[in-house]
Amino acid sequence: MGPEINIHSIRALEKQIEEGKGDIIKLKRDRNSLLNISIRTPPEILGYIFAWNLVRKRGWYFDGLQTGSYNFLLVCHHWFNVASRTPELWSFLGNTLQDWKKRHHRSGAAPLDLVLLEEDESDQSGLFDEPLQEAVRRHVMQDTVRQVHLVSGDSGTLVPIISSLTPNDEGGRNENIESIIWHSEGFISVDASDFFARSRLSRLRLLKFHGNFWISSWDRLASGTTLLTTLSLEFITSDMWFPIPIVTASQLFSILTSNPNLRELRLFEDGIPEDVDGYTFQAPLRNLKILSLLGDFRRVFGLLSHLILLETLDQLDLEIFDTTEEDVSQTLAPYIRDHFRRDTRFQDRLSVNACSDPSSASISVSTERTKTKTLTHDPTRISIVVDGPDLPPGVLEHPLLDLIALVPLEHTKNFHADCGTELTEELFLMMPNIETLCISNPVLSEGFLQPKPGGPHSNTKLLPSLRSLCLEDVPLMEGDDCGHLIMYLAHQTSDNQVISLEMIGGFSHGCPEAVTRGIKALVKEFTYVSRFRGPPCHTGRNI
Repeated sequence: MGPEINIHSIRALEKQIEEGKGDIIKLKRDRNSLLNISIRTPPEILGYIFAWNLVRKRGWYFDGLQTGSYNFLLVCHHWFNVASRTPELWSFLGNTLQDWKKRHHRSGAAPLDLVLLEEDESDQSGLFDEPLQEAVRRHVMQDTVRQVHLVSGDSGTLVPIISSLTPNDEGGRNENIESIIWHSEGFISVDASDFFARSRLSRLRLLKFHGNFWISSWDRLASGTTLLTTLSLEFITSDMWFPIPIVTASQLFSILTSNPNLRELRLFEDGIPEDVDGYTFQAPLRNLKILSLLGDFRRVFGLLSHLILLETLDQLDLEIFDTTEEDVSQTLAPYIRDHFRRDTRFQDRLSVNACSDPSSASISVSTERTKTKTLTHDPTRISIVVDGPDLPPGVLEHPLLDLIALVPLEHTKNFHADCGTELTEELFLMMPNIETLCISNPVLSEGFLQPKPGGPHSNTKLLPSLRSLCLEDVPLMEGDDCGHLIMYLAHQTSDNQVISLEMIGGFSHGCPEAVTRGIKALVKEFTYVSRFRGPPCHTGRNI
């Protein structure tokens, strides 16, 4: 038999192993403390990075918490300690009332983000029971509510939530709320008057409404907010269902005046006051970057006449309806011309879109200014959408073409048009630097995108700088259409000029074999996409 097992020696060695594990953990912590992320990043910045990656926002709402969101807590002891002291990580209850019920007891006194994304029309109000209502009231009393984003297809779900968020006489001021986004598609009126009358909202920076909201306390909102950077009012009202106190010109301009840092203003239909025509005050928007207005012609241009728009404006979107030919020619076109003449930013790389049909028109012009030593672009855009179903065919094409003529076309890099806008030889000759061309509903006739035979430019290319061509909503092509397209490609790619072609078909057939065979030797890359079914078809060759 072998020697007897020395149990005491084994136990002694096991003890040393356990002690060694503690030393290894300590050594690992010492090593991690020397990493750049620990040395150079202050804890508050590191905590902000955690929060930004954990709960990202998109559009109206938060993305919510994903599986494995908190795995970064396991990286090292330092990260765990920083995360434990970052209340933003523990303030999000979830995207549904079901999530709220599971997590509301965990938030304690931390700043709270209330996010609801109930987009269906089923009744969810039963889930907002008394314990959950009491939890929300407790946060209101403690003044720890920071963001309230409520998106619901059922207005009845929002009523008890907003009621619980409203401070009562026992305390609570909602002074720490920074962001309010309320979106309702229901038919029930949501009365938010008491909420805004009783809340101080002195730190509010973002306010967005969409839906049937009843607010009678605009004056309190105007006097209580000074830090707004985003204001969006999109009311969906109907006098058949309930009377809605619409914001007046005096109340709107009071809000604009008391919030000089406003950077984004979006007003839709009833968000534009009825009495704006009779008002005399002008609001200087010295920091405004984005202005978006939707409504009838009288309201939109009545409001524009009272806004002082400076060169800080990067984006102007106007969607106008109830127009006449006189409105377009005497008011809309001069306003656009004036905008281009006084804004020097439209003298760099341009992208021009021009689309028209007998009942509507869309104008969009943008520029990208490349900053020195960076790849960052600063977009500037003016976008006009005019809806005039009573206008005779072709009326809107003239101001569209007039607008294009006002742009410094020699700088145009991207051009997008439909067949309603006349694509003439003269137009393309004024834009020799086009690199990307997109045409919707193209007519593939003889001489497509080629100079006039026998003309002064018959031996030149209309698009000498073209690198990419896109044809949208291409009809089912017959033999002649294929031939016209191939003739153009042969003309365009002569002298070894390299271009790519993308075709988006408005029919259910797959890649047309004749077109594929005819053009694959002429382009660098060919992509065909059907809007209805089937994957994109790619074919190409290196040149």
